[in-house]
Amino acid sequence: MKDTVYVDNKKNGIETYISAEMAQKRMKKRILLDKAAGIIFSFTIIFALFVLGLLIYRVVSESIGWVDIQFLTGKLSISAERAGIKSVIIGSILLMVIVAPVTLFLGVGTAIYMEEYSKKGAIQSLINTNISNLSGVPSVIFGLLGLTVFGRLFNLGSSVLAGGLTMSLLVLPIVVVSSQEAIRAVPNFLRDASYALGATKWTTIWRIVLPTAIPGIMTGSILSLSRAIGETAPLVVLGIPALILRTPTSVMDDFTALPIQIYYWTLDAVLTKEYANLAAATIVVLLVLLFVMNSIAIIIRNKFQRRY
Repeated sequence: MKDTVYVDNKKNGIETYISAEMAQKRMKKRILLDKAAGIIFSFTIIFALFVLGLLIYRVVSESIGWVDIQFLTGKLSISAERAGIKSVIIGSILLMVIVAPVTLFLGVGTAIYMEEYSKKGAIQSLINTNISNLSGVPSVIFGLLGLTVFGRLFNLGSSVLAGGLTMSLLVLPIVVVSSQEAIRAVPNFLRDASYALGATKWTTIWRIVLPTAIPGIMTGSILSLSRAIGETAPLVVLGIPALILRTPTSVMDDFTALPIQIYYWTLDAVLTKEYANLAAATIVVLLVLLFVMNSIAIIIRNKFQRRY
């Protein structure tokens, strides 16, 4: 048996023997496959970064000379030279003011109930499956739901509140699923230690589970808010206007948002070439706003991650 190598076949429990030469060939084959996979994945990353860099270069190059104080503080106008996006930026910020607390409170609350209070069984599995499936529903469907419920049933029209609640429904499944995973990842010995010291269930959740799960919860929140601020289809279905001269001051006012403005300026670029520059400049502003939001969320996440 000196020329054989013992191989334990775990699939059917049968003990087999192969020669050392055959084992060496298999090892070389696996090494080649590993190198090929590494080359393919590296090429994929390089290609993705190249496309991303090309898009960013195209957007930034077309926005040069258009992003200035007048553009950031001016009002919307049909004239490309005089157009500004002050009301659009404020509308997007007010939209996030609605989306962020609604998704966090409802999403995290749902995750806490599903993981800490609800009984494990078929019903819970069914609910979890449906929540996960909602993440793949096209955004236009949520727009139709928001138009029917918030726009018409509650007579909110195309207000900031209607848009915020509609976008909250869109990104809520992301927050729920990510929060469930974060809570599920909290070690049970932390809960047991808290109970051993006489803490109640809610005290354990509030003082132990949630602070430990904050990094994962914040990651899901970052993804959800990033999607919400960049979605266009639900707002188009809801009837959000592209040209609004009055700056919204409350959640009941009509508004427009950065994705809507980018969408309509891109369409109008066929007739007026300068609108393409306005769309590119608005994309730059949207990217900066998104970067600031994500940076704040990452700072909060890292702070709690260092503590726990």
